[in-house]
Amino acid sequence: MLEELSVRDFALIDRLSVSFSGGLSILSGETGAGKSLLIGAIGFLLGGKADTGVIRTGAEEALVTGIIDVSRNPEARAWLEGRGIDAEDGRVLIRRGIKANGRGSVFIQNQPCLRADLAELTSLLVDLHGQHEHQSLMAAENHRKLLDRYARIEAQVEAFSIRFAELSAKRKSYESALASEKERTREIEFLRYAVDEIGKARLKKGEEADLEAEERLLAQHEKLFAAADQAHGCLSGGGDAGGAGALAELRRLRAALEAAQAIDPGLADLARRVDDSFYELEDVADSLRGYLGNLRYSPERLEEIETRLADIHKLKKKYGSSVEEILARLVEDQERLSRLETWEEDKEGLAAEIAELEASVLEEALALSARRQEAARSLQSRVESILKTLGMPNARFFVRVGRKEPEAGKPVVGPAGVDEIEFMIAPNPGESAKPLSRIASGGELSRVALAAKTVLAETDTVDTLIFDEVDAGIGGEVAVAVGEHLSTLGRRRQVLCITHLASIAARADNQYRVEKEVSDGRTSTRLSRMEGRARAEEIARMLAGDPDEEASIAHAVELLRKYGNWRDGTWEK
Repeated sequence: MLEELSVRDFALIDRLSVSFSGGLSILSGETGAGKSLLIGAIGFLLGGKADTGVIRTGAEEALVTGIIDVSRNPEARAWLEGRGIDAEDGRVLIRRGIKANGRGSVFIQNQPCLRADLAELTSLLVDLHGQHEHQSLMAAENHRKLLDRYARIEAQVEAFSIRFAELSAKRKSYESALASEKERTREIEFLRYAVDEIGKARLKKGEEADLEAEERLLAQHEKLFAAADQAHGCLSGGGDAGGAGALAELRRLRAALEAAQAIDPGLADLARRVDDSFYELEDVADSLRGYLGNLRYSPERLEEIETRLADIHKLKKKYGSSVEEILARLVEDQERLSRLETWEEDKEGLAAEIAELEASVLEEALALSARRQEAARSLQSRVESILKTLGMPNARFFVRVGRKEPEAGKPVVGPAGVDEIEFMIAPNPGESAKPLSRIASGGELSRVALAAKTVLAETDTVDTLIFDEVDAGIGGEVAVAVGEHLSTLGRRRQVLCITHLASIAARADNQYRVEKEVSDGRTSTRLSRMEGRARAEEIARMLAGDPDEEASIAHAVELLRKYGNWRDGTWEK
């Protein structure tokens, strides 16, 4: 629901702010006062096309701002959530401007967006009738959703769409597999070769590191043996080290300290530490002797290791950067190969699943179609009956429930079923039915929209309806009927309507007068809310053209009382 509207420097409007409430709100005023300019400003706010011609003379920018309540509109809330826009307290602030240099700006909750995005959002919130844009009834793609809401089958259609998506996925998988038969054969051959080659290698985790360590020992065997032998000689004496060796010297040191300890017991700790060092080095010498005894050089083993590492390197270039990656690749390839080799069996099973699902989906689609056709007949009848009271007694309203040309004798099924829905109208006898978008008369279109919206009001989610030309070319009983329908619609939706007819204006919950005023040589459009005697005078002007004639004012008061809209009991003739 549109709650606040602010307009600045838009055409003849310099500054204007107004609050709207629910129910039926009427905009009245003399011809040329600027009522359609106000509707134009709202259309601009909703994403309608505009150029710099809408900027007030002398201004740099036209700016329109609105606050819209989206709390009761789940589709609009989902749209906002999908784009990360938070509706604070269930409301969104929309701001749109256009500068004299032609650059425009659009903000939703201070987040910049494209005009197309703005129009997409506001199409869920507001229907503006009387112009050939921003109308959900004008877009054929909306008609199926409106009919489904009227038939109360939205939940079934949503469930059907999920089933259809499942069918589409299975078809895609099946067709993709069929189309790549040669590719699958090549892949099987490659996988078999890879699995065989990796399997024959009998790789083990950590094998490469162990082989590389052993290769280093064998490749530098002579240097390793010489260093270890020298270390052993340093401890035990003899060999390349020469001399008695460290252990012999430590034996002499032990004997000397034992003699000194006998004289000075304070040297006992030093003697003990020398003993510990001696025994530790003696153990190292024994270990080195054993190491040298086991150290063998095998050129055959070195060649074997180098061959194995070369084989691993080749596998790494083809299948992975490490033995672990190659082994993981082996598992994946084995699983993929298994799936491909069992494809024939899987293909038959998938084909059977698809056939079964196709039959089920078609059955559901036909059931939905039957519900739509039943709802279409009801909607047609109800809209036509209302059109008769709105001055279009010969109009025929049609809800075309058509289908695409069948393929192989079967209906073409889509995400929403087999139906193509479009609202059509034949306004006059002898005319063929045409899409709503081809109605030439704005007044006729507005009345068709009024009739349709009256019927759809129970299920339609658009909260705000704006009618610009609904009273064009009507009067008398038809005008009374139009007012009645607008009032009925206002009980369920917010309705804004421009009218010149008192019988319609008197039914309004709120009435605003649009008028021009000249100040300092500049013309501006103003908007005032009419209440009490001021409203009675405005109704009197609409009735007789004279807002000061007491008889006209009395007639206006009676009219307001008749519809329960006279709220000022202090007025007297």
